[in-house]
Amino acid sequence: MFETLPVQIGTSIIRGGPNQTVVFPQVIGVQNGQWEHTVNRAIVQQTQQLINEQVGNMPTTVEEMIGTYEIKNNQRQVLSLSLSNYTYHYHAAHGMTYIKSLTFDMKNQKNYDLKDLFKPGSDYVKRLSDNIKAQIKRRNIQLLGEFTSIKPNQDFYIADKALVIYFQLYEITPYAYGFPMFPISVYDIQDIIDENGPLGRMAINN
Repeated sequence: MFETLPVQIGTSIIRGGPNQTVVFPQVIGVQNGQWEHTVNRAIVQQTQQLINEQVGNMPTTVEEMIGTYEIKNNQRQVLSLSLSNYTYHYHAAHGMTYIKSLTFDMKNQKNYDLKDLFKPGSDYVKRLSDNIKAQIKRRNIQLLGEFTSIKPNQDFYIADKALVIYFQLYEITPYAYGFPMFPISVYDIQDIIDENGPLGRMAINN
């Protein structure tokens, strides 16, 4: 039986002026101090990457920057979180937001990419893409063009018994639609998930 205790989360803040505040999580009290450091470093790097992307994308001055986070899953030793950064540049038509996520297996001490969640050799890209195509049709989602497939490293997070695949603004839908999120039940993909990985643990009924 694995530990089911949630990971303790603290909050850190970066301030870059009156209208620039970026808040991000840090894990605390992890038994393995080196792994705790690795997790926190990955979170800081991803937070900084979002800041760099926002600052580097526009030649004009940053008028406002707000960085926030959400803990999507913190049970069964699976920690999945999302980091968002909203930035408004001087004279821009509107602000821009990016979301990035990180998923850690606190038991196996591993930071997961999408491909790592599945059995080696399984065609997870096609399975997930087919599911998303069906959702697009069912939910009548307006697209910028035809949706063919997710990227092998598509953005995702885990939320309880669902794998949530999502896309950035403008990636497949108009800006006004927001972030297209596609929850996929672990039971719909149970035959291809790595049973020893985070999704395998979420699929256990107990």
